[in-house]
Amino acid sequence: MFDVLVTGAGPAGSVAATVLARGGARVLLVDRARFPRDKLCGDTINPGALAALRRLGLAGRFEPTALPIDGMIVTGARGVRVQCAYGDGMRGLALLRRDLDAALVAGAIDAGARFEPGVIVRGPLIDETGAVRGAVFAGADGRDVRVPAPLVIAADGRRSRIALGAGLLRHPRRPRRWAIGAYFEDVAGLTSFGEMHVRGGRYIGVAPLPSGVANVCLVAARVAAGDDPAAVLRDALTREPGLRDRFAAARMIGAPAVLGPLAVDASAAGASGLLLAGDAAGFIDPMTGDGLRFAVRGGELAATTALAALAGAGGLPHARLARLRRREFAPKWRFNRALRAMVSADATVALASRVAHIAPWILQRTIAFAGDLPS
Repeated sequence: MFDVLVTGAGPAGSVAATVLARGGARVLLVDRARFPRDKLCGDTINPGALAALRRLGLAGRFEPTALPIDGMIVTGARGVRVQCAYGDGMRGLALLRRDLDAALVAGAIDAGARFEPGVIVRGPLIDETGAVRGAVFAGADGRDVRVPAPLVIAADGRRSRIALGAGLLRHPRRPRRWAIGAYFEDVAGLTSFGEMHVRGGRYIGVAPLPSGVANVCLVAARVAAGDDPAAVLRDALTREPGLRDRFAAARMIGAPAVLGPLAVDASAAGASGLLLAGDAAGFIDPMTGDGLRFAVRGGELAATTALAALAGAGGLPHARLARLRRREFAPKWRFNRALRAMVSADATVALASRVAHIAPWILQRTIAFAGDLPS
């Protein structure tokens, strides 16, 4: 019998399993993938997420081989270009997401969690009262396997079978954006800074990686079913004046990955017997790089809430988690939603670009807040 089932072994799930196991809980961590596995991501960790992983004692597994990121460069229309160094000893990191996730899964295993890869989650196990009391997995013989547990932490992403099965997730009507990501070699002009090139309705992120290649991710309002993702990404780079020459001789490595629609809203932080973490608890936009910090800290909050419930703390665990998440994330949620709305409108991007020309410190403060730098 397990005390907690954790579905999804990305950063949120692995951190939750680590904290739970360290707290003495019997934890089963499952994922449909086998690690290491590739995942569409910007491949960077902002200073806030890195600080959280260091505090949890998990950064030592990947930090020595990661590439330090000293800040961000943001460009916009009308030739806007603002460079913001994190400064004061602060930095982010760049490394392949497959390496980060594999390191965090190893941390959970070392803490005492049981990890089962290649497990397909069918949905929540719901009792006669409507409470979640475990999860249903796909068995090797094709039959469903019911695994009971007092608590489930769903950290299985934007399409969480657990959260969807509990009726807690939906995609907002607007904006609905898609991401196309790929790796390139021989990109000119890479530095120790991450890059974000913003235009009305779309943006392109560029991140240097330890191997010398670059992670390039286009987020756009629409990717039609018949579109060639590689051609769409190449066209976007060609149309961007600041990137056209830098990518002229660059070569795309492998096929690009496509993901969308990106945003997903969660109506609650969980339900009876269920706690949400990571993208399963809601995902706004990858623009600010907050996703990993939300995942790491959200996984930790879900785990501490579960430990308190197992110890007999009063109150509803999912209500407690909701309060903790609001206290921790509410300012960033508002900030990210405002940025999401701004990027969707050409006129707003143009206005922001004019403001950045006149007062670049405003954009620098925005970059610092996005990176979770102390004020």
